[in-house]
Amino acid sequence: MNLIFLGAPGSGKGTQAARISEWLNIPTLSTGDMLRGHIRQGTELGRQAKEHIDAGRLVPDELVVSMLKERLALPDMQNGLILDGFPRTLQQAEELDTFLQIDHVIHLEVPDEAIVWRMAGRRVCPDCGATYHTSWTGFSENCQKCGAKLITRNDDKPETVLNRISVYHKQTAPLIDFYKKQGKLVTIECDAKGTPEHISALIKKALQ
Repeated sequence: MNLIFLGAPGSGKGTQAARISEWLNIPTLSTGDMLRGHIRQGTELGRQAKEHIDAGRLVPDELVVSMLKERLALPDMQNGLILDGFPRTLQQAEELDTFLQIDHVIHLEVPDEAIVWRMAGRRVCPDCGATYHTSWTGFSENCQKCGAKLITRNDDKPETVLNRISVYHKQTAPLIDFYKKQGKLVTIECDAKGTPEHISALIKKALQ
């Protein structure tokens, strides 16, 4: 089964993709994580991507598509996968249809004000990539998995968040209609503080 997780920045795509990946026993492919990996490694693609990400802009299609095709060719991607963070534009979706069959698109629908609240409190581990929120019970400034000091990503800062939401509504939201017309869209309504467990349960019920 090939799935796409669609939603605005901060809607919980990464968290839910990881949970459903474990449930279905298929890998998650996060273009955002892949791009950040290139940035950490200091590759040319990473350098170009960083300029766009830090400014809240989308990374150019040719960079993302090239990286994605290379990753999809590896053996662990052959029995199904979850795409998190791609496609982001109609052009990307149309290009994706030429080389990958998508079964369902999980649309996480979250109010803009809830997204701002979520991202303002999000913290990530720079070493292992684990994600946390300052509102969680028992929150610590250190990663519970590896102990590293948690950080706030540049693209989670308020001014960048507002720009990313604007970009999403202009360029990514039209994908909702695109996949609805294909009969693949599954919309999950998420309130401001719904727990990850509750959202996961809704997604599982919809897929079943």
